[in-house]
Amino acid sequence: MISPWNFPLNLVAHKVAPALAVGCPFVLKPSSRTPISALMLGQILASCKSLPEGAFSILPCSREDSDALTTDDRLKLLTFTGSGNSGWNMKAKAGKKKVVMELGGNSPCIVEDLVPDLQGTVERLVQGGFYQSDQSCIHMQRLYVRQQLYSQVQGALVDAVKKLKMGNPHEEDTFIGPIISEPAAKSIEDGIQDAVKMGGRIVVGGKRNGAFIEPTILDNVPLEAGVRKEEIFGPVVLMYSYRDFKEAVHEANNTHYGLQAGVFTTDVNKAFYALDHIQVGGVCLNDSPGKICLMF
Repeated sequence: MISPWNFPLNLVAHKVAPALAVGCPFVLKPSSRTPISALMLGQILASCKSLPEGAFSILPCSREDSDALTTDDRLKLLTFTGSGNSGWNMKAKAGKKKVVMELGGNSPCIVEDLVPDLQGTVERLVQGGFYQSDQSCIHMQRLYVRQQLYSQVQGALVDAVKKLKMGNPHEEDTFIGPIISEPAAKSIEDGIQDAVKMGGRIVVGGKRNGAFIEPTILDNVPLEAGVRKEEIFGPVVLMYSYRDFKEAVHEANNTHYGLQAGVFTTDVNKAFYALDHIQVGGVCLNDSPGKICLMF
């Protein structure tokens, strides 16, 4: 088991709990950036008298030192959550063992109608697009808004984003905290600048201060831009307008990722069309992806 840094307890539990439930011994490598939560969970498990000695091991180590978890034939299954490049490299080395991977996202959201109204829609879009500084694989990265609503939604969303406090995450009113590292923040900044060079426009935000990235909205970003093709993993949302709902669904699928999507609509037929045609694991109805929501 190899877990990521962005949800260092939750995503460990996703892997550990099923193994414990079926009596399967496991070896867990937590992220070297955030190992403490996994080690604390290990302390709790070690105190459980019902677990036999040797039922599990937790090994904080570097990615290079953990290669044996991928290549050793004695381990019959590899489960990994993290970046696509790392995941596919592991799969190539895994030999005959089974592999279960979750490799990021580029989640779309379609606003066909304002549900229940403009304020309610924008509140959900802010949560999906900027909560946790969007260091989450299901964060709303692409926002498609019906042409007749585009200016209205963009204006209200910009106003809401400008009010988000960026700073110390220990302070309760902070909404935008730091990126996991300054190099990661620099990579996001570079992606924003590259998108602008390719014709995109910064509507709000776009600047970096150390490990902090301002909550950012871009529009007119071309398909070829890195922030459009790949996972951003930061507080950046790309906005697009559309004329036809089926066109928006088609564009939502124009990616090699497929975790979650969101659809705002008052038309049940369009809701079911989205369910049937958007190629993702779950469609959030009248909510944005990137949070726990009512899913089809």
